[in-house]
Amino acid sequence: MIKDKYTMRKILLGFCLSTLISVVPVSGQDYSYRLKAGFNIGGTSPLPIPSEVKEIKKYSPTLAFALGGEITRNLNDRWGIMTGLRFETKGMTTNAKVENYKITLDVSEGDNTGHVKGYFTGDVKTKVRNEYLTIPVAAVYNISPAFEINGGLYMSMRLNGEFSGKAYDSGEGAYIRDNDPTGEKIGITSATYDFSRDLRKMDFGFQLGTHWNAYRQFSLYADFTMSFNSIFPKDYDSISFGMYNIYLNLGFAYNF
Repeated sequence: MIKDKYTMRKILLGFCLSTLISVVPVSGQDYSYRLKAGFNIGGTSPLPIPSEVKEIKKYSPTLAFALGGEITRNLNDRWGIMTGLRFETKGMTTNAKVENYKITLDVSEGDNTGHVKGYFTGDVKTKVRNEYLTIPVAAVYNISPAFEINGGLYMSMRLNGEFSGKAYDSGEGAYIRDNDPTGEKIGITSATYDFSRDLRKMDFGFQLGTHWNAYRQFSLYADFTMSFNSIFPKDYDSISFGMYNIYLNLGFAYNF
């Protein structure tokens, strides 16, 4: 098991670069190309859901799209190596009831106002929206001329991002305990948080997908992606657990 996160990053980067080199078009070899457009549906979530989250009251996917192109080097009638480049957004909004939820808040209405770090009990509403430039690298297996499956890794660079929200009293009482779970109890009516500046620049993970040639050069596709690393740094403590991108990209493609 690889414990050094920098070693893991080097391995993933090396794998992606070596695969990119392997699929660079060379005269006399068989290549296929496609353009893709679709939507990402999913969420940015802790794994597993921590005990502090008592109830997910509402989940709303945001308008998150993906546009890109792929090139596949066909090794034989069945197997190929695929890579590409896509621009995509990943996002959601959620409302949840939490208890002893470690967080840093800017309190605007409550017993005390200002910047408070501690353990919050009440309701939170969170908005996530991140823009990425992504390079996928995958092995492709053609089950039939019309149907393929693929699996591999992806590497994403964040271009822009937002992770923000509010903590509030929904009528059942809301408070934060200052610094630790037994600290001073501070009543809260409304507070906000914004961790957008603390988001990681890079995202690594795996993807599994399938393509079905529906009509002539047009195909339908589905790609499931899940990140290996949290969207926040490993030792980040403004929230107490990692948040992972888990999304399903559905759309159509034009095959050349």
